[in-house]
Amino acid sequence: MHILLTGGTGLIGQRLCQYWLAKGHQLTVWSRRPEQVGRLCGAGVRGIDRLEAFGDQTLDAVVNLAGAPIADRPWSSARRALLWGSRITLTEQLLAWLEQRQQRPSVLISGSAVGWYGDAGEREITEASRPVKEDFASQLCIAWEETAQQAEALGIRVVLVRTGLVLASEGGFLSRLRLPFKLGLGGPIGDGRQWMPWIHINDEIALIDFLLQRNDASGPYNACAPEPVRNREFARRLGRALHRPALLPLPAPVLRFGLGELSTLLLGGQRARPVRLLAAGFTFQFNDVQSALDELSSRL
Repeated sequence: MHILLTGGTGLIGQRLCQYWLAKGHQLTVWSRRPEQVGRLCGAGVRGIDRLEAFGDQTLDAVVNLAGAPIADRPWSSARRALLWGSRITLTEQLLAWLEQRQQRPSVLISGSAVGWYGDAGEREITEASRPVKEDFASQLCIAWEETAQQAEALGIRVVLVRTGLVLASEGGFLSRLRLPFKLGLGGPIGDGRQWMPWIHINDEIALIDFLLQRNDASGPYNACAPEPVRNREFARRLGRALHRPALLPLPAPVLRFGLGELSTLLLGGQRARPVRLLAAGFTFQFNDVQSALDELSSRL
């Protein structure tokens, strides 16, 4: 299978490339730095900086994961424009190119996040739920999904992967927590009651491949483990995995003052469950957060 990836040099993209290379797939990554693709994604992966460079090769699937990190810095006007352009504008460019092609892929797997639902409080969230509270992150995900779904008019099956907090040793959410927790300075955020939908990186890769292989898969899927946890419980269990105390809370007013609206990502949450993935027969390797953190702890 020939797969085109955007965001292939990111945390999930790199792991997908390694996984699919081992399975014998042909991979092309659309990147601003194509010269780095081979080093980051694998020697057998081709990097291109223009979609036109793909040529007239057969294309079986597109996996669209590109997007600037949403939690790296406060959402200034410039930052909001960058986040929007790296997701919505890029997806529009991808669709315009696909429309021009005579041969089109059968499936587009497009990234999204559980932030699509907004801060849902205590409500249990499934793929049938509607956005509970729209903030910037929710609006961003909604627009990203709506743009990707336009590929259906081209005869392309569209799968939307609403990813939770990805637990990995080489980057992502845990990379920001590693140092304070190792120094014994970790603890809950705010009151710690907010729900955290999480997923081990191995399960994220496996479920994307699972959805790629299923011809009947379409629409949104919550990419998070079956058992979300509250933030204070997550902090306690991460401390246990790292053999460190996790008692120092990060006060909500401090976060709001320093991060502005970005603080809603940390102080809010979603009690999301992967109902459609489970119904389709996907089996998670890591169902509880302690087993996921224990597996990663030696590399943290």
